[in-house]
Amino acid sequence: MPDPTVPDSDIKALTILCFPSLSLADQMSLLQSGWMEILVLRVVFRSLALEDKLVYAEDYIMDEEQSKLAGVLDLNNAILQLVKKYKAMRIEKEEFVVVKAIALANSDSMQIEDVEAVQRLQDVLHGALQDYESAQHTEDPRRAGKIIMTLPLLRQTAARAVQHFCSIKQEGRVPMHKLFLELLEAKA
Repeated sequence: MPDPTVPDSDIKALTILCFPSLSLADQMSLLQSGWMEILVLRVVFRSLALEDKLVYAEDYIMDEEQSKLAGVLDLNNAILQLVKKYKAMRIEKEEFVVVKAIALANSDSMQIEDVEAVQRLQDVLHGALQDYESAQHTEDPRRAGKIIMTLPLLRQTAARAVQHFCSIKQEGRVPMHKLFLELLEAKA
């Protein structure tokens, strides 16, 4: 196992080594279950440097007024709540990588075939987070727990996002990519 004091390579190695050990069906189940959480986390991470704005893409930043006009104020406020939590914690890129991996492995999918293999992946990722925190943040022995405690808000926010996009789909307001539609249907 790579040195936990080199977190980025350690986490990537864990993910690369552990995720493919799952069956293709379980990998797909995890992806179908956790894709929106991963997307929300990407928006959150890109938005950490700004104040009360969300960076959806490099060239697409929304403030409160734009959110109101677009009809996504509630969703954006929920995402901003996550941004504020992570900002207050001064979360690091390496921790974000682990949170994304944990969110992916923390599936609510009923289609998981090998529950024990997924549990092993969760244990490895949780251990990686604890190892990183004990090596990098000795001043805060509860930091790993604090980070894990953000996952319910992440899941709730991702569910809101899915609900929002499902309503857009039903109304037919915006054309959507086929893969995106398939992922929405898997969550609905």
